[in-house]
Amino acid sequence: MSNSGVEGGMVAEIAKPKMQYYKRHLLVCVGLRCTQDGESQKLFDSLGEKFKAAGIDQGELRVKRTRTQCFATCTSGPILSVQPDGIWYYNVTAANLDRIIREHLVGGKPVEDLIYHRGPGCVAV
Repeated sequence: MSNSGVEGGMVAEIAKPKMQYYKRHLLVCVGLRCTQDGESQKLFDSLGEKFKAAGIDQGELRVKRTRTQCFATCTSGPILSVQPDGIWYYNVTAANLDRIIREHLVGGKPVEDLIYHRGPGCVAV
């Protein structure tokens, strides 16, 4: 399999993407049905500053963040997922997000009372 594409009749090499190391990947649903007032997007927008303040914006504990449009579990949002831990949180208010950052992303211990699902083969972190 080749890593080239055809561009204007010419064959061009396609550069392999690069990504910085991260320990966890936080996926935040910002879909219209997750919250009706845009609360999910506001939470997502606050993550950069919150990660920096918690020291998880770089280095060994770095957390990558990504917006998603729908997890197909449109109740009790905002909803977010922490991978590769396989932990799914609901009712992620600003206060609950602070707990998730402090206890799970920094401390390594999931916030049990906010978890609504654990992924396949997920073991306690």
